[in-house]
Amino acid sequence: MATSPWVRFLHAATACFALLSPARGVELRVATFQADVTPAPGTPIYSGYQPLANIEHPLLAKGVVLDDGQRRYVLCAVDWCVLSNDTHAAFRRGLAEAVGTSAEYVAVQTVHQHTAPIASRDALVLLGQMDNPPPHPPPSMIDDALAKLVEAARMSIERFEPCDRIGLGQGRVERVASTRRNMVDGRIVVRYSAGGRSPELAALPEGKIDPYLKTLTFAQGDRPIARLHYYAVHPQSFYGDPRASYDFPGMARERLQAKEGVFQVYFTGCAGDVTAGKYNDGSPEAREQLAARLLAGMEAAIAATRYVPAPQPVWRRMPVRLPPRADPAEMAAAARALMHQPDAAPSRRIYRGAMQLGFLARLDTPLELSSLQGGWFALPDPGLQAQFAARYRAAHGEAPHPLAWLAYDGMAAVGALLATGNTDALSRESLTQPQGFAGVGGVFRLLPDGTNERGLAVATIRDGAVQVVVPAPRSLVGAGS
Repeated sequence: MATSPWVRFLHAATACFALLSPARGVELRVATFQADVTPAPGTPIYSGYQPLANIEHPLLAKGVVLDDGQRRYVLCAVDWCVLSNDTHAAFRRGLAEAVGTSAEYVAVQTVHQHTAPIASRDALVLLGQMDNPPPHPPPSMIDDALAKLVEAARMSIERFEPCDRIGLGQGRVERVASTRRNMVDGRIVVRYSAGGRSPELAALPEGKIDPYLKTLTFAQGDRPIARLHYYAVHPQSFYGDPRASYDFPGMARERLQAKEGVFQVYFTGCAGDVTAGKYNDGSPEAREQLAARLLAGMEAAIAATRYVPAPQPVWRRMPVRLPPRADPAEMAAAARALMHQPDAAPSRRIYRGAMQLGFLARLDTPLELSSLQGGWFALPDPGLQAQFAARYRAAHGEAPHPLAWLAYDGMAAVGALLATGNTDALSRESLTQPQGFAGVGGVFRLLPDGTNERGLAVATIRDGAVQVVVPAPRSLVGAGS
């Protein structure tokens, strides 16, 4: 089931991940790797740039290597806040060399916890040239982390495992994500990650989010080798103290790995306007609740997983140039002035100052968006659609318009409510009843915010025909669990 008509795996900064339709004779192999990339104690790290004093959780870089017999591909998620400019490119090059492939077939992204480093060698070099720089980590922090990651990836390819099946599942995550920017009385009110401290912000609607966590599983027979989880929410509960933590997404991820004995990787989806602010007051207790709810979503996605034969990977990439928001010369002058402003917060001097200069110096170097992608897609229940088309053709002598079923479902919902005989059959409460309605496009329900949810099937193209991978749900009650 989905709130939009497509099931997607979104990598917010560097990649989106789906799979092409299976090809015969594919011999896919999978290897997993993990490295501890926690900075050394005493290292100034984001967000307060105080010396690191408490390693609450180790910061991990986790990923998979795929080998189809012709080429190797890498997907990696790092428990750091930001990898930018030349540093992101260096991580891709290092992983490529480690596993014997090209950097164009490597996708690296951060999970984006705020109790973790922001890394840009360009910026660190500029800061090192200043007479009075703000507290900042040394370039060796990047070098040490990359060396550990490269070695872990290099060793992983000695442990390739055959993968003959992949699985897709999704589970609903309750009371974690919420809209960051809310329109209130004609103005934008921002609800940051700990917005629940304010009763007024906590009372605002959840907003437009994707409530579903998607899980991709690589398996050999009935034995899962690795699971990749995708969910869209800013991944932090509280921060600003001198502490390293993989926060609630890492807590859920590692608890699931310990419980299942299966390698787990978590990717943050398109979460620029999504935080945990409605449900988080910045307390350890709230963080524990967020981790438990996210873990429940992961387990629901696993329980709902359906498998198909291992596919033939196809990797695509596209260079993208992001234009500066203002004149580059003016932006550079403002960034340089901020970088040298002694009374500004270290995070601003680094992020809006030195790192901005690093970005502007690379304007002629495109970002490379890469995707291991293809044809898993969502569609209305094909069986019910076929029945509707047959009845329509019998009654009218022609095929229905492609959108006729939407009009039919709307009228059928109204008819079902009126048939109850209730005087308030068409009230807001009745129209938005949790169990929804049975339609010819599948089950659906209307939501109080004016959107709707519909139970969709997940399909692929196999041997030139549409084949359902995950059937559409028959009920919305407890969907995804």
